[in-house]
Amino acid sequence: MNIVVLCGGLSNERDVSRCTGSLIAKALLESGHNAVLADVIEDIEIEGSDFKGYIESCRERELIIYSVPKTAPDIVSLRKRVLSKGKGVFGENVLNLCMAADIVFMALHGEDGEDGKIQATLDLMDVKYTGSGYLGSAVAMSKKYTKQVFEVNDILSPQYQLLKKSSYSDDVLEKIKTPCVVKLNSGGSSIGVYIVKEYGELKDCIDKAFEMEDELIVEEHIEGQEFTCGVLANVGLPVVEITPNEGFYDYEHKYQPGITTEICPAPSLSEEKTKEMQEISVKAHNALGIDVYSRVDFIMDEKGDLYCLEANTLPGMTPTSLLPQEAAASGIGYEELCEKIIYESLKKYE
Repeated sequence: MNIVVLCGGLSNERDVSRCTGSLIAKALLESGHNAVLADVIEDIEIEGSDFKGYIESCRERELIIYSVPKTAPDIVSLRKRVLSKGKGVFGENVLNLCMAADIVFMALHGEDGEDGKIQATLDLMDVKYTGSGYLGSAVAMSKKYTKQVFEVNDILSPQYQLLKKSSYSDDVLEKIKTPCVVKLNSGGSSIGVYIVKEYGELKDCIDKAFEMEDELIVEEHIEGQEFTCGVLANVGLPVVEITPNEGFYDYEHKYQPGITTEICPAPSLSEEKTKEMQEISVKAHNALGIDVYSRVDFIMDEKGDLYCLEANTLPGMTPTSLLPQEAAASGIGYEELCEKIIYESLKKYE
């Protein structure tokens, strides 16, 4: 097949996406497909208008494999540069390439990719793509809507309140109890997440988070063990147990090898608890309207209660990413996982 792997964009998770996309493109090339890696915002030089021919000639060009830096990118500066062109988010020829492909493999994370905006654009252009549609993507990307869906479907999740920058005041601050967790409403990869143990730290953490987004979630802090469970074709995958060697599971711990212990299948879970987590993951996946695959994050407290935190509609596929680990534990290698995502996604269009 002729495949465009779409990555990058203007999200705080841009670097993670580029790493994910380059590895997916490499796997697809090794599986015999024609695969082109395209950063949403970067112009692509193509002579004439033979976009299909450009994809088919992909083996004539070097494929760069990206790695994830320790710190998140400077999106503010990048956004100014891209939008100053006055041509929107898509780089020149990117959308034309997508229209010429048999399918677009979505390797985007975060805003303008995991939130359904790109999917909606591709729908309007009658372009096939992997993973969830625009609506499931948008709902799952918003933590406030995710919480509401969980509540209606009796899925246990930490208690929370929504803070809006426009109505935030000292009176609101005084009513927040610590310890708590401050999160961006639409953030990912633990960017803009602050675990607040003492009340004196709260204002500073909220102010920092508001610099990145105008809506925040302040969530009760659940002490316990972190887990994640992938869903592929409506089946729960083996569970990963996550233990940062120090601190919490932040951006650096997620993408820098060797500083977090991740074990799959999860050794501290009984067979019964594993099954329960897999069932909740599939339930959350379907309740949020997610298609094909996802990864659902949990914390289990000392009583054994499973708190569902969120669902990721486009989980990372980097060397340290969790979904590939879970697939491998169930006998599905990386190349096979990429193929399965494509063929399961094509079923949406039958």
